[in-house]
Amino acid sequence: MMTKNPGQDEIHMIATNRRARHDYTIENSLEAGLVLQGTEVKSLREGRASLSQAFVSIDPHHQVWLEGANIPEYLNGTWMNHAPKRKRKLLLHADQIARLERGIEAKGYTIIPLTLYFKQGRAKVEIALARGKREYDKRQALRKAQDDREALRQMRLHNNR
Repeated sequence: MMTKNPGQDEIHMIATNRRARHDYTIENSLEAGLVLQGTEVKSLREGRASLSQAFVSIDPHHQVWLEGANIPEYLNGTWMNHAPKRKRKLLLHADQIARLERGIEAKGYTIIPLTLYFKQGRAKVEIALARGKREYDKRQALRKAQDDREALRQMRLHNNR
């Protein structure tokens, strides 16, 4: 019987797409594996990546791709270094891909990457089926967050008296 090492299920965050939750309403999210080259893994282990311009696409062969994600070249790499903004294949089950395809056929939905992380030593991406927010939705969300912060601040002041 094998025993599990403590901390084996630990998640090491690499990059988050902070604008995603501001610009989109997240419907549902799922975890996808990421196909990488050797120097990409080393660069990610250094914590160097950006999802700010990234998006997810599905090709006619029902393969899912992460595009626009920037993983800079590994500093100690040689001529075998990777291209920083190349397309990277995502690993999903066929039923998950079918669900995503049905989702993006609906008007206004898109697939966006939310976070990039290591889980049990493997690179993973959390992707989400999302609908773009309109400008007034964004303003309303910011106003609600500001009101919540103000209410917490007032409660803290009142409790400290």
